[in-house]
Order: sequence, then structure tokens, then C-alpha cells
Amino acid sequence: MRVKLKLIILLLSFIVSIHAAGVLAKEAEPLAADPEMEKRVNAITAELRCLVCQNQTIADSHAALAVDLKNQVRQMVGSGKTQDQIVDYMVKRYGDFVRYRPPVKPTTYLLWAGPFILLVVGVVLLISNLRKRKQIIVDAPLSADENDRLQSLLGADATVAGKNSGGEVKPS
Repeated sequence: MRVKLKLIILLLSFIVSIHAAGVLAKEAEPLAADPEMEKRVNAITAELRCLVCQNQTIADSHAALAVDLKNQVRQMVGSGKTQDQIVDYMVKRYGDFVRYRPPVKPTTYLLWAGPFILLVVGVVLLISNLRKRKQIIVDAPLSADENDRLQSLLGADATVAGKNSGGEVKPS
């Protein structure tokens, strides 16, 4: 009886704590007073790479540096700077790496062409390796010693197989 009472009290306290958390929860407030400004901030930060995560944009990342950069972009938008001015500032400060889609220019040619170069090199190496392999494999007839050894091995396998199956072993 005492166990049931403790279980009921535990269950009721759990239910009350769940409902209390829901009552205390607040709806997320927009970070900028102007929703149009927040759209511009999100558009700009979607074009900038998180320097910590490196595979996410600043808009998607929750890293401390990304949050700081997003706040900095918000301040710049609030001060009236354009998207190009903000992106140029970030590029001057962090280099082309901060752009999620870096521009095609002499310093980024390898970045843009690198995957294609590696693909071509890989295909060339694969083809040359397959040609070398084809040249190595030659259908030459077996020598007399190799043929005798093969026949003895095949005969030994047939003997073992015949004994395991319970059948008679026929001499070859």
C-alpha cells in the first residue's frame, strides 16, 4: 500500500513539473525590433561561413564566434551598411574563406578546379593501373612440375571430399 502511495505521489509531482515548465516557457522574441532588418541580417549571414564549424553558415551555427559575427552583422545593418560593404569587411578581416561561395579569381582557382583535377588524376591512375594489371596476367601453360603438383592437389581434395561424404573414392 505504501509503495502505491509513493508511486502516485511521484507520478503527480512529475505531471505538475511538466505543466509548470510549460507555463514558465516564453515565446522566442525576435532579435531585431524590425523584422525587415532581421531578414537582411539572415540573408547576409547565410552567405558567410562559420569559422569554427566550417561546414555551416553563420546563420545556421550556434558557435560563440558565429553568434558574435551575426551580432556584428546586425549592428552593421542597423548602421545602414549595404550587404556588399558588410561582406567586403568580413573578407578583409577573415579572407575569402569566410564566404560560403568564394569568388572565382586567381587566388581561388585551385579551390574551384581542385575536385575536378583530383577526379582526372584518379581516373588516369585507375586506367594505368588496370592496364599494368592486364599485362601482368598472362595465360601461359603450366610447366610439367606445376601440372603434376596441381593434379596431386586436386586428387587430395577429391579424396578428402569423398571420405567426408561417406561415398567411395574412385582412383583417377
